[in-house]
Amino acid sequence: MSSLDVLQETQMSFRTLLVASAVLAFAAPAAALAQTAPATPPPATAAQAPTPEQIALEAKADAFKARMEAMAGEMRTVITASGGDQASANSQLDAIAARYQPEADAFAAEVVALINAEAAKSTDEAEKAQMLAAAPQVQTAIGSIPGQIRASLVAAASAPAAAPQ
Repeated sequence: MSSLDVLQETQMSFRTLLVASAVLAFAAPAAALAQTAPATPPPATAAQAPTPEQIALEAKADAFKARMEAMAGEMRTVITASGGDQASANSQLDAIAARYQPEADAFAAEVVALINAEAAKSTDEAEKAQMLAAAPQVQTAIGSIPGQIRASLVAAASAPAAAPQ
């Protein structure tokens, strides 16, 4: 697995995480609307448009993704330059992950804040409970991204090269 494959896999995981977060936060209202919707769909309303908070979070998600890509680039450079010195590489990789961890934690907190805000607006107690239960899982998943990227890159670097076909 090449570093590009690892980065693409990590990006896909990140996208999946964001989509899952959005689905958890907004699926129940959509399901409730679908159950009570008339046969002909109503015209688009302001309630269906993304909120300013959702738009802002999407922009922050793009910035976070770019920062994680930058981190992965730094880590790849360290792995390549380590020349097989695992102790030195691990120390440097830990330092890079630690430097980016506050950004992951801050972004996770922002996603959770949006989920909590949406839950507070909900009048459906089951929906509210589902969103509030998902929030800690989302926070943990986003917060673990720097470590996941590190682990994926280390695994890819230590995996034997695939034989050409």
